[in-house]
Amino acid sequence: MKDFIINYPSNILLKDITNQILENSKSIFYHRTIENYKESPLHRLFALSNYLKISNLYVKDESNRFGLDSFKVLGGSYAVSQILKKKPNTSVFCTATDGNHGKGLAWSAEKYKKKCIVFVPNDTSKLRIKAISDLGAKVEQLEMNYEDTCKYAAEISLKMNWELVQDASWVNYELIPAYIMSGYLTHFIEMEDTINKLNQPDLDIVIIQCGVGSWPASCIWYYINRYGKNKPKIILVEPTESCGVYQSFHEGKRISPKGNLSTIMSGLNCGIPAKSAWEIIKRGCDGVIKITDSEVKLAMKIFYNPLLGDSKIISGESGAAGLAGLIKCLNDNNLKKLKDHIGLNKDSRVLVFNTEGNTDKNSFSKIVEN
Repeated sequence: MKDFIINYPSNILLKDITNQILENSKSIFYHRTIENYKESPLHRLFALSNYLKISNLYVKDESNRFGLDSFKVLGGSYAVSQILKKKPNTSVFCTATDGNHGKGLAWSAEKYKKKCIVFVPNDTSKLRIKAISDLGAKVEQLEMNYEDTCKYAAEISLKMNWELVQDASWVNYELIPAYIMSGYLTHFIEMEDTINKLNQPDLDIVIIQCGVGSWPASCIWYYINRYGKNKPKIILVEPTESCGVYQSFHEGKRISPKGNLSTIMSGLNCGIPAKSAWEIIKRGCDGVIKITDSEVKLAMKIFYNPLLGDSKIISGESGAAGLAGLIKCLNDNNLKKLKDHIGLNKDSRVLVFNTEGNTDKNSFSKIVEN
């Protein structure tokens, strides 16, 4: 099976509850009220873009958002704020996570002096678990994969009358995931003074990593809503062994990944794509790339050891996946059809995201120093 899928999107959004909530998002105004809020850096890597033989390479660096090493808090914090507007007496928030989402929810719950219970799958590292519990959450590790952990969290939340704040969505659970997606819009809006300009973006291609799909769906929604069919081409990147969106495109319907679910990209090691996210992705994604652990390790090292004049970027295993996808698309002749489909060439202006810092410091050090 090829390492890529080409899609021909309609770039037309559904008029559903998710779209309605995203249209009415006030996330940027909410986040600006939080103490220590500041825009995450947008780096332009001149030397690396020259080396890769493209025009411009931009990196939106989320490695230190609110001091939490990941962008995920943007979604969780906004969702908590919206829930508490409607249900101020909520006492316990619950979620399943492979790390960053749970960390963001724990931080958000603590801000409102609420309890937080977080379930993590069997492959979650001790350091990631500790990072969540250090923020006041009760963390329980289950002998389950990510998808089954999500199901468990949903079931026990219903039983215990806890408020489930999950970035995955399914039938009859779409409102809160839409709030989370709305929160993610903040970091796209932050770039409206630089590359996401009013009538036409100073971008040709956006390459973004994909787990359960809610974050890339928010990205796609933002660019379709702002630019319509003039949006940049958008490519999703998934681990070879956990590529639910890739396989869903291949099968023509939303399915769970069929790989062995063994990858260092724990933040992307997810189950079936989120229902509402999939509806946006298939209407706005231009393609999907599968990458290996060795390919993302190389991207981490490139960020960590910059070429002369470029910024040094601390990027975790999931954080560097976008850059890994770009490098693969440029250098792997087997991806030539995808490269031609999105017009990736010497004149291309490309945006990638560093979605996490060194969230597992032991693993990070072994990779970048090897």
